[in-house]
Amino acid sequence: MNVTATRRTVLLQIGVSLAALAAVVWWASRQRLPALPDPGHAARTLVVAIGLYALATLARGERWHRVLGLVGARSRRADAYSLTAVGYMGNNTLPARAGDLLKSVLTARRTGLSTPEVLGAAVAERVLDAATLGGIFLVLGGLVLTDAGLPAVHAVLAVLAGLAALALAAVALPRVRRGHPRLQRAVELAIALLRPSRALLSPTGAWLLLGTVLIWVLEATVYATVAEAVELPLRGLDALYLVALTNLVALVPAAPGYVGTFDAAVLFGVRALTGGVGGATYVLALRLVLFLPVTLVGLALLFVRHGGLATLRAVRSRQFRAETA
Repeated sequence: MNVTATRRTVLLQIGVSLAALAAVVWWASRQRLPALPDPGHAARTLVVAIGLYALATLARGERWHRVLGLVGARSRRADAYSLTAVGYMGNNTLPARAGDLLKSVLTARRTGLSTPEVLGAAVAERVLDAATLGGIFLVLGGLVLTDAGLPAVHAVLAVLAGLAALALAAVALPRVRRGHPRLQRAVELAIALLRPSRALLSPTGAWLLLGTVLIWVLEATVYATVAEAVELPLRGLDALYLVALTNLVALVPAAPGYVGTFDAAVLFGVRALTGGVGGATYVLALRLVLFLPVTLVGLALLFVRHGGLATLRAVRSRQFRAETA
């Protein structure tokens, strides 16, 4: 990709986020922020929510450790856990979900695998997330919470169809005839990227899928706990649906920290599920819990274990692009 195309992509991502953020600001300006009757209780509840999110992040670190096993990596748990936090820090501070790429490159250095192999493991992680979130969204939005006026399920069906196509490609590509050298290199790269996803079609993959479901249920508990802190009537299946909605939107590359897109998805879900009261306060509280602690921890781990600012600068450098080619 040339420099002009890269700039256009970044500008498009920024434009999407700014448009969504402008809609959020317009909506919030028309709302009256509620006063919390017990700030002390709210603060204690938010601390509990941060603790629950820390557990969810540790669970994601364990999942990353086990997904790496699908490509035969000799991964240390300490590295998998710390790089999971570093990846989230990257997603929160760099555009286009660059934290996933940062995590993959650093993992490749730690394990001795090629970067495409580790990127394949990251693709398998996203497949697990997309399948789980799409299933939750489809079941709750289409079959359970039918009175909330939630959006149609056509988009999720398209996502699931895409996952099915990905699985088909993972099975079929090894059988493709490779005549031209460029075609051979492209097929070999695609096989390296899709091999871990193909390995998900196994008992190990089934356990990883179950673990992914539990991770998102735990995150729904975080959403419900934050809602309790700001006295928003969001519990149980409502919180689980909101998790699916916001994180499906977060799969779309956007500005650092999903600015605008995340906020708009939360406000849309809150308005559909609760009538919209307290939505702006809830967005701010969610950002405090979901983004700030893991970003600080990930940044600290980047400095202590993984190369510091030199690694972050490499994300934008030609050296980094050459390493991932």
